[in-house]
Amino acid sequence: MKTEQIAVQLYTLRDFTKTPDDFAATIRRVRDIGYHAVELAGTAGLDPAGAAKIVRDAGLQICSSHESTEMILNQPQQVVDRLGEFGITHAVYAYPAGVEMSDIAQVEKMIAGLDAAGAVLRRAGMTLCYHNHALEYFQRDGRTVLDDIYARTSPGHLQAELDIHWVQGGGGNPAEACRRLAGRLPLLHVKDYTVTAKGERIFAEVGHGNMNIPEILTAAEAAGCKWFIVEQDTCPGDPFECIARSLDYLQGLCD
Repeated sequence: MKTEQIAVQLYTLRDFTKTPDDFAATIRRVRDIGYHAVELAGTAGLDPAGAAKIVRDAGLQICSSHESTEMILNQPQQVVDRLGEFGITHAVYAYPAGVEMSDIAQVEKMIAGLDAAGAVLRRAGMTLCYHNHALEYFQRDGRTVLDDIYARTSPGHLQAELDIHWVQGGGGNPAEACRRLAGRLPLLHVKDYTVTAKGERIFAEVGHGNMNIPEILTAAEAAGCKWFIVEQDTCPGDPFECIARSLDYLQGLCD
């Protein structure tokens, strides 16, 4: 992993990206902290080209974007058009909204939709990625839904944005999950967590929790990961200080 491959998911800074002016100011702060790239999760009402200009004018790259799940499944060409305006190639299906993991028909419909949408993106030279949470670790006949998602889609149509926190939260092994997705893992959500004295799980800055980050990153690199994306769903303090601590730790692991 190189410093230039470390990005931050802007969902972490969502309270500071509510208006176009806030978005621009936040992007500049992210660059000042030392990041080289961001992953988008909305653009504060800016059109894709306008948001992309702000990011690039600040000296940052856009590595990927979380796009509307409805648009991905039902209007994938619009996703292609948006990615073209951003000047990027990776779209992320962020959350299976409305899909009940225990309902076989719903899950099969989602999987088929992802494969079909991914085919549209692939023809345009783009890539659709699936971002997991813990719920995809629901098991059916000894297999998790996440297993089925990747087993029943073409690697050319669907790749992974593996969220290591939610893998572990679902009972999986993040490093092993990376190894199983070799050649299919361009994006990694790098998170950490610790527990309170009462055993309650809370998000932590990367390297300041209980996850085996070095082992996971080694496995992800071996699997071909291109982008290592810091995210904290919630922060115990100032989010900008949190992402700075995560970056400082990760830079200490860089080549």
